[in-house]
Amino acid sequence: MKISRREFLILTAGLAAGCQSGAVLETGPHDVRIGRPDDYRTDGVYSRFRNRGVFIVRRGEKLFALSSICTHRNCKLTAESDRTFYCPCHGSTFDADGKVTLGPAKRDLPAFPITTDDQGELVVSVLGL
Repeated sequence: MKISRREFLILTAGLAAGCQSGAVLETGPHDVRIGRPDDYRTDGVYSRFRNRGVFIVRRGEKLFALSSICTHRNCKLTAESDRTFYCPCHGSTFDADGKVTLGPAKRDLPAFPITTDDQGELVVSVLGL
């Protein structure tokens, strides 16, 4: 397959951006054990499972998991201090609920179910990214 110079430059720039952002290796469906409910007592965004594909968010009594991968080109997002999310690859932004606030992303961040196992540990079921 032959590609143009322009296509080659776009491809290599995208690969470089993915490497700099620490692209997620685990992109298929998987479970992430995130600890116990007491680990998430205060409101905020917990980023420690970002490399596994999820942010954990506590807001009041609600605990939920959002994808840490941009829906535009699968780059790893960063959590901002105002509890929004930013894609360093192409500039997309998402609000605290994962809704797109600035493109090029067009799809909101997926939310993933959190369940409790037999030992009381929380498990996020990450669907394919």
